[in-house]
Amino acid sequence: MKGTIVNSGGIIVGSLIGLSVGNRLPERFKKTVMQTLGLSVVVIGLQMALSVREVIPVVGCLLLGALTGELLEVEDWVERLGRWLKERFHSGSTTFVEGFVSASILYISGAMVIVGAIQDGVVGDASTLYLKAMLDGVASVAFASTLGLGVAFSAIPVLVVQGTITLLASHLLFLQDPRVLSAVTATGGVLIIAIGINILELKKIPVGNLLPSLVYAVLWALV
Repeated sequence: MKGTIVNSGGIIVGSLIGLSVGNRLPERFKKTVMQTLGLSVVVIGLQMALSVREVIPVVGCLLLGALTGELLEVEDWVERLGRWLKERFHSGSTTFVEGFVSASILYISGAMVIVGAIQDGVVGDASTLYLKAMLDGVASVAFASTLGLGVAFSAIPVLVVQGTITLLASHLLFLQDPRVLSAVTATGGVLIIAIGINILELKKIPVGNLLPSLVYAVLWALV
């Protein structure tokens, strides 16, 4: 669990730095940073999404995931958690929920989550999660400077998801199959593109409802 704990800590530290910096930035600077962040997230998502040759299975997983997510109202549950945290900690930030949802999905939808958590749980090698902690920490600085305190609380889903995979690692070794990692990376990339589109305010996409597509991606790869 040490890798996940460090990862969650990195997000919190990065967020606190971002909050202190963001409070000193004029609104026009924040807007530019936000747009730059959105473009960067889209580029990262595209790189991940285009890492596979077979696109049709990815589309199928996304469609099934979207239908499942809509039925389960995943986005609504994530937003409810964000609103509860906002009220619990008396935050006046108007972007608290957006920051929490966007950062949470971004930090748990990559292949490094699976690989790092399993390595940490099986052989005690947390090096991958340490690297992820640095990446997430840097991203949190940028996110929190514009989206506020909600970004810091994305450490909670990271702790829960990565921690669960770490604890169950010996039973989840099949997730390290290259086919599974490839499918998760490509599908997660599309989710990250959607986050970028939301940040750029081009269109509001309920990214949370697409999360089940990652499960379908794993099942598709195994089958």
